Amino acid sequence: MIAEITWVHWTAFILAVILFLAMDLGLFHRKAHAVRFKEALLWTGIWIAVAMGFAWGLNALRGQEEALEFLTGYIVELSLSMDNVFVIALIFRYFQVPLAYQHRVLFWGIMGALVLRGSMIWAGAALVRQFEWTLIVFGAFLVFSGIKLLFAKEESVEPEKNILMRLARRFMPIAPSYDQQRFVTIVSGRRMFTPLVLVLIMVEATDLIFALDSIPAIFGITTKEFIVFTSNVFAILGLRSLYFALAGAIDYFRFLKFGLSLVLVFIGVKMLLLKFIHIATPVSLGVIGTIILCSIGLSLVSRWIQIRKALKWKAISGKEVD
Repeated sequence: MIAEITWVHWTAFILAVILFLAMDLGLFHRKAHAVRFKEALLWTGIWIAVAMGFAWGLNALRGQEEALEFLTGYIVELSLSMDNVFVIALIFRYFQVPLAYQHRVLFWGIMGALVLRGSMIWAGAALVRQFEWTLIVFGAFLVFSGIKLLFAKEESVEPEKNILMRLARRFMPIAPSYDQQRFVTIVSGRRMFTPLVLVLIMVEATDLIFALDSIPAIFGITTKEFIVFTSNVFAILGLRSLYFALAGAIDYFRFLKFGLSLVLVFIGVKMLLLKFIHIATPVSLGVIGTIILCSIGLSLVSRWIQIRKALKWKAISGKEVD
């Protein structure tokens, strides 16, 4: 018998997330330190395992169909988050944020993202319930976003052109340098915000931009609010560890953007054809998973070939090659 999702399930899930975050900041990352690759990989595995455990529980509670919808949505959101990871890396590089302070920025950035995306999901679900044609608008937007992403230029960060940054610099007293991982400091007896606040604003603004693609995309998988919300939350929770695991390997994923554009176009077309063709969740999961795995595989093979050629050229010429 399929159990009904009630406020008890929503409350239990939100409290569990708050507990996880409290343990993360108060226990595992109480002291600022640079998160290395092995630690990041471990935490990435933990968050994926927790998400899979949730899918197993959802299967028992609501059946296989919703469990597959959750998995598909989780994969889509996590994949789109990988592109977000690379932009965050550029932000940290632009502001020269020390490795030891980056986790604290990402923690509060994710707290803001949870609230922001929760509000967007609630608004999106209300629109879909009230106006079913909203799905067609979402679908057309995703097709446009996918094509735009395909031909987009290389990612860059230009804080000076961000209106939120300009407002922050104008109305907020910003200290000239960092004060460990603090967001507020005292300079000459005056309370000021540290540059970490500017970094946090940029991270939040970046997530807002990516959410404009990812939220409509998840509604292309399912319109069930609980599935939409939980798959988004698990993807966001894994974003920090994913960042520390992948930020130094941007060059290894040159075809990922192409794969993500295909995923957005596929989901968009699926939404546009919803009235005429029903694509089963297992089929969607298979198509999306194949696209992502192929784009990652091609990227790794391409990078391996580049390295082989560089090493061969170095052996022949005796010159250093980047």
